Amino acid sequence: MRSNRSTFLIPVLLLMFGCGGGGGNSSETSAPTINPASLAVTPQNPTVSVGSTQQFTATATFANSSSSNVTTLVTWRSSNTRVAGINSSGLATAAAAGTTTVSAAAGSATDSTTMTVPVPDGGNILSVTVNGSLCSGAFNAAYPNKPCVSVTVCTPDTGSCQTVNDILLDTGSFGLRLFKSTLGTVSLPQSTVPSGDLAECVQFVDNTAMWGPVKSADVVLGGEAAVTLPIQVVDPTFGSVPAGCVPTGGTLQTSPSAAALNGILGVGLFVADCGTGCATRTNNGRYYACIGTSCTGTTVPVASQVQNPVASLPVDNNGVQVQLPAVPPGGTSSVSGRLVLGIGTRSNNTPSGMTVYPTTQIGEFTTIYNGITYSSSFIDSGSNGLFFSDAAIPTCAAPNAAWYCPASTLSLSAVNEGATGTPSGTVLFQVATATSLFASGNHVFSTLGGSSPPAASGFDWGLPFFFGRSVAVGIQGRSSPLGTGPYWAY
Repeated sequence: MRSNRSTFLIPVLLLMFGCGGGGGNSSETSAPTINPASLAVTPQNPTVSVGSTQQFTATATFANSSSSNVTTLVTWRSSNTRVAGINSSGLATAAAAGTTTVSAAAGSATDSTTMTVPVPDGGNILSVTVNGSLCSGAFNAAYPNKPCVSVTVCTPDTGSCQTVNDILLDTGSFGLRLFKSTLGTVSLPQSTVPSGDLAECVQFVDNTAMWGPVKSADVVLGGEAAVTLPIQVVDPTFGSVPAGCVPTGGTLQTSPSAAALNGILGVGLFVADCGTGCATRTNNGRYYACIGTSCTGTTVPVASQVQNPVASLPVDNNGVQVQLPAVPPGGTSSVSGRLVLGIGTRSNNTPSGMTVYPTTQIGEFTTIYNGITYSSSFIDSGSNGLFFSDAAIPTCAAPNAAWYCPASTLSLSAVNEGATGTPSGTVLFQVATATSLFASGNHVFSTLGGSSPPAASGFDWGLPFFFGRSVAVGIQGRSSPLGTGPYWAY
């Protein structure tokens, strides 16, 4: 370290006799006291790959216009230690994609810069296991055809994070929902509206419901940068569950063991889980403002509703592609596939050979099966079978009465159409005897089908539809090489 002794004695003495900082990767370091007129941090706005380091330098300018390198004598801080930590020597280590503000401080002087850590190659790809390693084996027998992913949740802008496995990958819903018990020590700020703490009741087509507060979290998908957004924390003890939250004859999901999963990742066609309906109607049946145990219906701006995390990503935000291998007719114990974030946003997610089926503004298209037109059809990885009405196919005996049990495996076909009538394409599928499948000891089935309620007007293309296909989900209003969402493509 060089300095000008003849013109500036006191700062030199401080530099000579002050105690330097130690090592370590922390959000803030301590340093001896110096009081420059200004500081300059260099380099400015660097981009650093995950796992690499960046040396920052702090240069002090003093009242007499002299300057000196004071890198080891300032207090360094990284605003987001999940992205990068920095030690007392100004050495930052990039840990995860995102941005963090790196700052130096001495006395009243400060300076800062932004350090960017880009998404690494392949960081937009998440592993999916169907009844495999990312699922809880204890639930496999009770929950066949369960596609599981892993998601990391953090207290916003901190390194306090929890990675949660056994999260259902669901193209039929929108947003992240986690049981409270899965968060460990991670603390999430409560979302509020003017009339109280925000909570939500969400109902699913299987006649179950989830209730709990809406909280703000940093959500990390694969190697992507964390996105800060509202999620639902499933907690039946929060406030008081409103009347009508649980469907008639339905079930309130109270715990991971009761639901046979730790949460749901909704990566469907829409940005938020309710949209303008909940933004304009107080009694929307979904969002509530709670004061103590009293919860009443409330409006919620779209941006404050539970958000589809994919839609919030900086780059790969126009949809997803679900890729699962083919499964033999008799089933298998587990399979592994991929959830690819983005459609045509990177070299590894360029779609090929897909037919695009535009949907209505509520995410439905048309299926024609056995002469019946199902105008409210959808493609749903969160449904573990193909669900449709066919009185000619016998159902199983209790306790499997929701499933089809034909005398032998049926080879069937249906025609899918876009919401406007085009395009049109035939889908071939099979339905086997569910009780025989369940007795096989396997957990993953391409031939599992069940009966829709008589009043249902939709054909639910559940997880068996995904086996052996790449299925794209185009988010509403977002453009891709396949077009502008909402659409399904395969």
